[in-house]
Amino acid sequence: MSGKLTKRSEDYSKWYNELVVKADLAENSAVRGCMVVKPYGYAIWENMQKVLDEMFKETGHENAYFPLLVPKSLFEAEEKNAEGFAKECAVVTHYRLKNDPDKEGKLMVDPNAKLEEELVVRPTSEAIIWNTYKGWIESYRDLPLLVNQWANVMRWEMRTRLFLRTAEFLWQEGHTAHATEAEALEETTKMQNVYAEFAENYMAMPVIKGVKTESERFAGALDTYTIEALMQDGKALQAGTSHFLGQNFAEAFDVKFTTKEGKKEHVWATSWGVSTRLIGGLIMTHSDDLGLVLPPKLAPIQVVIVPIFRKEEQLDAISEKVSGIVKSLKKRGVSVKFDNRTTHKPGWKFAEYELKGVPLRIAMGPRDLENGTLELARRDTLTKEVVEQDGIEDKIVALLEEIQESLLAKAKSYRDEHITKVDDFEEFKKVIDTKGGFVLAHWDGTEETEDKIKELTKATIRCIALDQEEEQGGCVYSGKPSSKRVLFAKAY
Repeated sequence: MSGKLTKRSEDYSKWYNELVVKADLAENSAVRGCMVVKPYGYAIWENMQKVLDEMFKETGHENAYFPLLVPKSLFEAEEKNAEGFAKECAVVTHYRLKNDPDKEGKLMVDPNAKLEEELVVRPTSEAIIWNTYKGWIESYRDLPLLVNQWANVMRWEMRTRLFLRTAEFLWQEGHTAHATEAEALEETTKMQNVYAEFAENYMAMPVIKGVKTESERFAGALDTYTIEALMQDGKALQAGTSHFLGQNFAEAFDVKFTTKEGKKEHVWATSWGVSTRLIGGLIMTHSDDLGLVLPPKLAPIQVVIVPIFRKEEQLDAISEKVSGIVKSLKKRGVSVKFDNRTTHKPGWKFAEYELKGVPLRIAMGPRDLENGTLELARRDTLTKEVVEQDGIEDKIVALLEEIQESLLAKAKSYRDEHITKVDDFEEFKKVIDTKGGFVLAHWDGTEETEDKIKELTKATIRCIALDQEEEQGGCVYSGKPSSKRVLFAKAY
C-alpha cells in the first residue's frame, strides 16, 4: 500500500486528491485538464449508470446517441446558450494533418484542409439534438419525445480537479419535447425527483431540491431545478439539474407540431443531466481519513473474503468452505470477491480494501473452520465481530442494508446540523468562514445583491428550496423586503 492519507482536518483538498489516486479511481492524463478513469472508478460509474438508466426507462425515456461535433452555426442558433458556453468551447478548424517539411518525422496542420465551417466539440447537446428533432416532430402524435443519451462532453477548464471539474467528463443528458407548457414543467420536476431519489436511496447522499436564481440557471433555460448536497468540508455540491427550456430551442430551430385542432405550434422543451461529478460527491459525503467509504448499493465489491493461512492445505480447506458462501451470496445479488492471492499478506489486503471502501470484510482462518465461525468487519464503523458461519448470507444481506441506511442517516445529520438560519450580515460572514454549510437567509431578489454577497464572502445562492415557506423579512445584506429565505453556501 502507498502510505497514509493526509487527514481531512489538515488539508481537505489534498486528502481528496490523494484518495482518488491511491484508491485507484482515476488519475491525470497526458491531455491537460482531462482524466483517466481507472477500472475501479469506472465500476462505480457503471453501477450509477445501471441504476439511473433503469430509472429513466421506467419513466418512459429511450436512449439514443448524437454527434460529438456541432456546426458553429447550429451552436449559435440559441443565443443565450451559445453565449453561456462560448468561453468553454473547444473548436475543430481543420480536417487533416500532413508531414512537416521542416521537421522530419513530425506532423503539422495542413493549411489547405481548413473546414468551411468550424465544428464545436459539444459542451452540451441542445443544438445538435434540436436541429435533429425538427425532422422527427410533425404532429401531436409524435409527442412527447423522451430521449436520453450517455455521452462525453468537453468544457475547457483552467483549474481542474479529478471528477469534480475536468475538461472532458462523462454524463447523461435527457432532451424532451412536449405539446404543452404544463407537460414540460411536469417533466422537469419529475426528473429532479428521479435525481433526488437516486442521490438519497443509492448514494446515501441527502439533497435539497430547489430552483436556481436567474444568474445561476442554465444558459437558455427559463428555470433550472437543482438538487444540492453538502460535503464534509461544509461546501455545497450541485449534484444534478433539470431545466425547463420553454420554447427557446423550438423557436431557434423552428421545431413545430400540428395540434389536434390543426394549428401549428412550437413544442415545449426540457433537458436534464448528471455527470461523473457524482463520484466526487460520493467520495466527499462518506469517506474518512483511512480511505473510501462506499454505500453498498453502489460499491463495486460489497463483500471481500480474505483467507488467513500459513500452509497450502489450509488455503485449500478455506477455499472449499468459502466457495459455498460465495455462490450463495451471488444468488442473493451480492457482489463478493474471494481474495486468495498468495502474493500479499492478509494485513496488506485488509488495508487495501479499507482504502477502497468495501462495505464488509470477512476473514477466515483454520481456527474459524474448526469453530464454524468467521470474523466480520464493517467499513463504515470499523467494528469487528466473530459470527457463526451458519446463516451468514442472511446476516450479510441485513448488514448491507443497515450500512446503507446508516450512511444516509449520518450524512443527513451532518447536513441538518450545518443549515444555519441567519438574519445579520456580520453573522452571515462569520458562519460562512467558520462553520460552513448552508446559510438560510433572506435575499431581496436582485442580481446586484447576489453578486455583492458573492464578492464579499465567495458564497453563492445554491437554490431557493421548493419546501421553503413564505416568511416576511429583510434581506441579509441590503435590508430590503423579502418574502422567503434562500440557501447560500460556498460551493464546488
